[in-house]
Amino acid sequence: MNAIDRTPADLLRSALAADPARPLVTFYDDATGERVELSVATFANWVAKTANLLQGELSAEPGDRVALLLPAHWQTAVWLLACSSVGVVADVAGDPGAADIVVSGPETLEAARACSGERVALALRPLGGRFPQAPSGFSDYAVEVPSQGDRFMAHAPVDPDEAALIVAGREFSGAEVVERARAEASGLGLTGPGSRLLSGLAYDTWEGVAAGLYGPLATGGSVVLCRHLEQLGEDALAKRIESERVTATAR
Repeated sequence: MNAIDRTPADLLRSALAADPARPLVTFYDDATGERVELSVATFANWVAKTANLLQGELSAEPGDRVALLLPAHWQTAVWLLACSSVGVVADVAGDPGAADIVVSGPETLEAARACSGERVALALRPLGGRFPQAPSGFSDYAVEVPSQGDRFMAHAPVDPDEAALIVAGREFSGAEVVERARAEASGLGLTGPGSRLLSGLAYDTWEGVAAGLYGPLATGGSVVLCRHLEQLGEDALAKRIESERVTATAR
């Protein structure tokens, strides 16, 4: 990857320039049987639309805090990169009462109501489906995001040395996310382009977001992100590792 990349959003731009067609995130939900594969180009398009939603519709500005009450999921990965694109702080499993904006899955809606700012709800249904009826007090992400622009331009330059991520109570700047993801990549078995890491880790720790997104992105690799992996038997897991050409695992 480009040595001048200083933020996760920079990493995505470089990945898009290098090989837009290659897989970046392959998502499984072993409770529902869902499988979604996103190329770099498709993932970047979701990120651009979500960043436009954040900056335009939700009036997010650099330095604002966005509480992400979401599991390890491909849409969570999109939100993490959208936050980096705008320059807001992605606070994973953070306190919604202290956040400017909250983004919640269906299981955390009551907790999310503590946010006095904008609230966005994700149904986390297959194919990015919407809620049958939007939860009261929330915008339905699946309703709002399709109409957003496919290209994103930040109103202000993103400072790589400003806070970008809070996970497990630890704050990281954008530059720290990139540097640490690169430094730890080999320990995850990410050896460069073509590496394919299967992760069953939750996104509520640095190890989880590093394996499930930042490490593969920083090294030109890809991730097979598995939710509810504990419901998959060892034989089925071995078949998935083979069929998905997995080169390393993080469980």
